[in-house]
Amino acid sequence: MAKPNGIPNENLINIIGAETTITGDIVTKGDIRLDGKLEGNLRVEGKVIIGETGQIQGTVSCKNLEVLGKINGKIEVRELSVLKASATLQADMITKKLGVEPGAVFTGHCQMSEKPSHEPKATITKTEATAE
Repeated sequence: MAKPNGIPNENLINIIGAETTITGDIVTKGDIRLDGKLEGNLRVEGKVIIGETGQIQGTVSCKNLEVLGKINGKIEVRELSVLKASATLQADMITKKLGVEPGAVFTGHCQMSEKPSHEPKATITKTEATAE
């Protein structure tokens, strides 16, 4: 679906500048580059780029992620996560694919999964019948 100016929603690029601090949640259908600071959650249908000066304290949920800055919180990526050499993460991450450059610092847990985290996981329960 196109916006009135003719730009499709999936091609939207949002930029949060280095001197900007946002407290609250951000939700977008397009891509976003964060060079400032976010204290809240970020939910993006496209790609997230955290620039070298970018910082997030909260949850990040997106299709693709590239980190040059800092994230402290929880990360859920449906496709590819790339941690550049300048990246610093203190987070628990769920991602399909992960690339880490030498020099990146990642403290936390990483679960690599083909399924998004919101899909229910199969549970097998063993039951035993006893005859009395």
